[in-house]
Amino acid sequence: MYPSIEYILFDLDSTLYSSCWGLEEGVNSRVNDYIAEYLKLPRDEAWALRKERILQGGYGTTLEWLRAEHSLGDEETERYLSFMHPENEADALPPDPALRAFLLSLSSKIPYAILTNSTMEHAQRILKKLKVDDLFPVIYDIRKNGFIGKPNALMYRRVLNELGVSAPSCLLLDDITKYVAGYLSIGGTGVLYDENNHHPDYPGLRIQKIEDLLNLRWPDGSALLK
Repeated sequence: MYPSIEYILFDLDSTLYSSCWGLEEGVNSRVNDYIAEYLKLPRDEAWALRKERILQGGYGTTLEWLRAEHSLGDEETERYLSFMHPENEADALPPDPALRAFLLSLSSKIPYAILTNSTMEHAQRILKKLKVDDLFPVIYDIRKNGFIGKPNALMYRRVLNELGVSAPSCLLLDDITKYVAGYLSIGGTGVLYDENNHHPDYPGLRIQKIEDLLNLRWPDGSALLK
């Protein structure tokens, strides 16, 4: 017997909008610039160190690594977050009437929220550009989650507890495989958003268009979203 989905947590970046707009590339570039400045390293060394420590340390975000291993306090954390997400970063994003229509159709079936490793300001700017900001009264951002991001199991459980839903009955849609895997590890229902078909052999639930959530089926043929 498969669970009844009662809630959806949407990732924000490269999930609610296409990766073709290049916002994530901009963030990654700024992260490397920041690390090079903060740790006083050449940029290529900063990138290599970041990659190594996040992998070996099991961190979900660069911010977690810097706070844990390089004494990034709250004041410097805020400088980091502002640097990562400047006010003009979403200027290229156009409104998305199709996304709005989909979300409106979904809201009659099931409630949903944003779960992002970015800031509230960034989330609100993105949602406003897409013209869907009024559809997301609930946003779980990196500050609300105590600077602990996906795929931390404690963070997932804290969000679920606040929402009052069980992990199996709450669907997480995310474009990062390790974030989905982390959610699956606590018994959650995770769906990989694979817009560009980078993971054709992914063994779990996977979609390439957000609207395909409505067509997802459990192995017994029953619909995920009823």
